Amino acid sequence: MFSIGLTGGIGSGKTQVADWLAQWGAAVIDTDQIAHALTAAGGGAIEPLRQAFGPQAITADGCLDRDWMRERAFGDPTIRQRLEAVLHPLIDQTVQTRAAGAQGLYRVYVVPLLVESGRWRDRVDRICVVDCDPATQVRRVQGRSGLTPETIGRIMSAQASREDRLAVADDIIVNDGATDLDALRRRSWSCHQSWCDLASRSLRGSAIHD
Repeated sequence: MFSIGLTGGIGSGKTQVADWLAQWGAAVIDTDQIAHALTAAGGGAIEPLRQAFGPQAITADGCLDRDWMRERAFGDPTIRQRLEAVLHPLIDQTVQTRAAGAQGLYRVYVVPLLVESGRWRDRVDRICVVDCDPATQVRRVQGRSGLTPETIGRIMSAQASREDRLAVADDIIVNDGATDLDALRRRSWSCHQSWCDLASRSLRGSAIHD
């Protein structure tokens, strides 16, 4: 199935874009949602995380203590690497299972760390970046989460730079501070139509070769 890798920095608006694409018929596989399920109570990552970081990493309700982990993982690269070593194989396994059963006009992988991982270029046909200026990112994230600008800054510094994301983009959806929701929807719809056309061509090409 024709596939898109959708990415963007924290607060860029990629989740909103992905929600629209799903409504319009794309098969959306969101790695952030998968990670949240794995780290919820009873999730497949809880026991490996407990073993890797100790009981203090898990709340009384049996979930990953996100505040505890955020403060450590985004302040110490070695802790972040340990966290990723636990989560990424589990996320990949779930992604592969969902991809095998996906049905839709095309597939969309929502991957916040797509550029950073270096593993997605060969797994998708196109990479789309939802682009946003850093100041707007901080304002949006602070408004929705209450995190301090310092914490948001540490998270952003652990992600690829805006320039690095744009350098790998086949498609760009601008969602900066001057963009309203209607404009973002129109830009997303334009990409969706283009991808539907490309997916149709790809399907016809496969049928010819078969």
